[in-house]
Amino acid sequence: MVQSEFRYAHHPEDVKKYTTEDLRREFLIDDLFNEDKIKLVYSMYDRLIVGGIMPSSKALTLEPTEDLKAEHFLDRRELGVINVGGPGKVTVDGTVYKLGNKEALYVGKGAQEVIFEKDGEEQTYFYINSAPAHHSYPTKKITKNEAEIVKLGEEKYANKRTINKLIVNSVVETCQLQMGMTELHPGSVWNTMPAHTHARRMEAYFYFELEEGQTVSHFMGQPHETRHLFMTNRQAVLSPEWSIHSGVGTTHYTFIWGMAGENMDYGDMDGIKTNELK
Repeated sequence: MVQSEFRYAHHPEDVKKYTTEDLRREFLIDDLFNEDKIKLVYSMYDRLIVGGIMPSSKALTLEPTEDLKAEHFLDRRELGVINVGGPGKVTVDGTVYKLGNKEALYVGKGAQEVIFEKDGEEQTYFYINSAPAHHSYPTKKITKNEAEIVKLGEEKYANKRTINKLIVNSVVETCQLQMGMTELHPGSVWNTMPAHTHARRMEAYFYFELEEGQTVSHFMGQPHETRHLFMTNRQAVLSPEWSIHSGVGTTHYTFIWGMAGENMDYGDMDGIKTNELK
C-alpha cells in the first residue's frame, strides 16, 4: 500500500509568520515508517520525493502516485535508497540487490518494477529520495566502503563527524539526485555548523540512530531569520533553497542528506559565519 502527501513550496517572507504548528505541518515529516506500507511526500521544492518503506510481512512494490501521472514510478525519475534497518532486498526489474544496514542503491530512470522486502528476522527500514531525471543511468549498489568519506569538525566545537557520500557524482552517475550519510561521533551533537545555504538546490534531512527519549533541534530559515523544529528518531524535514539546514542534539545521532537541483557540485555552498546567525 502506498500513502502519499503533497507539499507546496513557500516564500521566506511568509514563513516568518508561521507558528510552530505551521512549521511542523509544512516542513516536518513525522510518520515515515508504517508496517507493510510505503509513505511518500511529494515536495514542490525541486519536485523531490521523500519516502519511507517498511516491509514486514510482505513485499512492497513502488507504484506511481496520482501526482506523477505516469505508468511507472520511474518513468521520468531516478531513485536513491538507503537501508537504515536490518538486512533487506530490493528487486529492480527482476535483479535482486541485497542491502545491509547503511548500504545504498541508485536506480535509474526507466526501471519499471521496484520491489522492497525484508531479508531476515530483523525489521528493515528503507529511506528513499527521488528526483526528476532526463537520462537513464545504470542501477548501482553502493556500500559504505565504496563511499567517498570526509571527516569534519572538532571535539572542542562538539561537531566532529564523518560524512559518507554515497550517491554523488564521484561515486555513481546520476542526473541530479545526491544522497549521503553523516555520522556524529560520541560527544558531538552539532551538524552542518557552521551553517550554509545553497540557492541552486534544495535538501532534505532524515534523522535516525537517536536514542529513545532524546531529541534534535533542527534549524531552518534564512540566516538572519532562523526557526527551529524539535525532532525525534526516524523523522525527516524539508529544507528550501533559501534556508539553512543545521541541527543540534541532546546526544549524538546519524542523519541522511538528500539534494536535488541544478548544480551537482557538492561544494557549492554559501557559508554563514556562526556569530552572524540570528
